[in-house]
Amino acid sequence: MKALTPLEQEALKMLLDGKSEWLAVLRKQTCDLQPSSREMTGVGFVTRFSVRSDAPRLTSRPSFRIGDVAAEVNDLKHGAGFLLGVKDGALDSLEGYSYDEPWPKNIHTFRLYYTSNKGRDEDELEKSIKYKAP
Repeated sequence: MKALTPLEQEALKMLLDGKSEWLAVLRKQTCDLQPSSREMTGVGFVTRFSVRSDAPRLTSRPSFRIGDVAAEVNDLKHGAGFLLGVKDGALDSLEGYSYDEPWPKNIHTFRLYYTSNKGRDEDELEKSIKYKAP
């Protein structure tokens, strides 16, 4: 499997940005993160990850999704959204999706932003995923 695409890299970076300790644990998992598969869905993609077995995991091994990042992407009139899946305390998948239009064959320009338009609100993020670090 090839490496992460530039769009995947930037989306992952923004989805994991923040001061919370649990975000730091997930960021540590990206050091040797490898995509194990990538499926193009027609309206986006789903990239699954392979995380090293000795990489740190979130305590109590929670499963949730983070989805507060969106993007302007070439050839998408309505933009794109992203969902980062965490399963059993480890990064599991990254989904990129359009809003009812075909995903571009080639991504050459994009601009990512937080959906709040005010930057990341970590308190709201924790409420939305219902995970509180111990």
